[in-house]
Amino acid sequence: MEMQFHGAAGGVTGSCHFLRIGDKRLLIDCGMFQGGHDLEEENRAEFGFDAKEIDYLLLTHAHLDHCGRIPLLMKRGFRGEIITTAATRELARLVLIDAAGLAAEEARRSNRRHQRQGGTESAPIYDITDVLDTMDHFGRAADYGQKIAVCPGVSVTFGDAGHILGSAWVLIEASEAGRQQRIVYSGDLGNRGNRGKPIINPSTPAPQADVIVMETTYGDRLHKAIEPSVNELRDAILDTLNRGGNAIIPTFALERAQDLLYYLREMMNANQLPANLPVFLDSPMAISATEIFRRHPECFNPNTRENLQHGADPFALRNLHFTRETSESMGINLIKGGALIMAGSGMATGGRVTHHLKHNIWREDCSVIFVGYAAQGTLARRIIDGAKTVRIFGEEIHVAAKIYTIGGFSAHADHDELLAWYGDQKPTRTVLVHGEDNGREGIARVLRARGLRVDCPVIGDRYSL
Repeated sequence: MEMQFHGAAGGVTGSCHFLRIGDKRLLIDCGMFQGGHDLEEENRAEFGFDAKEIDYLLLTHAHLDHCGRIPLLMKRGFRGEIITTAATRELARLVLIDAAGLAAEEARRSNRRHQRQGGTESAPIYDITDVLDTMDHFGRAADYGQKIAVCPGVSVTFGDAGHILGSAWVLIEASEAGRQQRIVYSGDLGNRGNRGKPIINPSTPAPQADVIVMETTYGDRLHKAIEPSVNELRDAILDTLNRGGNAIIPTFALERAQDLLYYLREMMNANQLPANLPVFLDSPMAISATEIFRRHPECFNPNTRENLQHGADPFALRNLHFTRETSESMGINLIKGGALIMAGSGMATGGRVTHHLKHNIWREDCSVIFVGYAAQGTLARRIIDGAKTVRIFGEEIHVAAKIYTIGGFSAHADHDELLAWYGDQKPTRTVLVHGEDNGREGIARVLRARGLRVDCPVIGDRYSL
């Protein structure tokens, strides 16, 4: 048996892990590299293995940095089976179609620039046809806790990772030359917080394993508790309403948008916010994701599932407006005050939120409320870091709105939660991925103090098991 690492090894994006068991070759995730700088070349680069030789792809969840290069894998010859949960399959289709659209748009912009400069035109990394071909290769759907016999000598079990709807860690039980191995890939693990995630179940602990491959995104820090964060969000909205302006929330479409709708509904039911507050979810992708959430109550925690069975829709606000059409989105900008506007992208690198920022960030009575991670180089990070002006659509705009940064809504487990998931087991090898150096070292230090073998691979590293 052999492990190889072709992404999220020394960084937090591009998750892609190769596993050879006898004559079978498995891939765990195949994600895009993301960040504040242009990663087009890195995403187009060779995988480091032959796509035609991959027999099975195990997908942990539908975030782009875990599934975003699967259509490219198809273009390069992959014809195996993709196994994941039913919710992840639906979300992945949504995410990949959106990514194909963005790739086509970026290619058009790039080609116009190349034409002006006399350069060579390029095609998008993949298109909608590649995504549809990819969906044809999604095979067996995994239920949490169900053992699936993948092929002779290899079985997999998906467990709840508590990160986003349908997210999973994966246990691979393999036999080669008479030797049995239990290998666990964590995927991304969820933030349990002091109340757990509001909609989905918390992660279930890691099963006993010989080898554990674990994410370490926040391995060097602890999250702020969710209760104070929810209170901060409420106070920020009320403050904005009292000043007569609009509150803009750059929002990630998967999980964050749905969590915020849940918390807003709770606040309104408790009379902490006006029940008729106009709330706009101005993100076609987030709207579609919310509809997918409703179709998968099997992923909900008992409280949310019971409420739903009694007719209490966790996403139903009295004055909630879903705006899919561009004309509807443009109409929001005619509202001068008293509205809460949630729109993507979460890091304000594009999407409809940039238009809302252009119309509101120069106004002292408005607010911009950041509730997620903002990478260096993004518009969100520049605003959070105190920029006096920002360039949006080629125009330099003064920042006069009140800026809030609320840090307790992370979807990732922190240092203590990662170790709680890992438990007190003693695998023969622990491999730390999906983290910068500080995050990995924060976990490695603790595990090495227990006398455990810990590896921190970089892209291209191979380990024989």
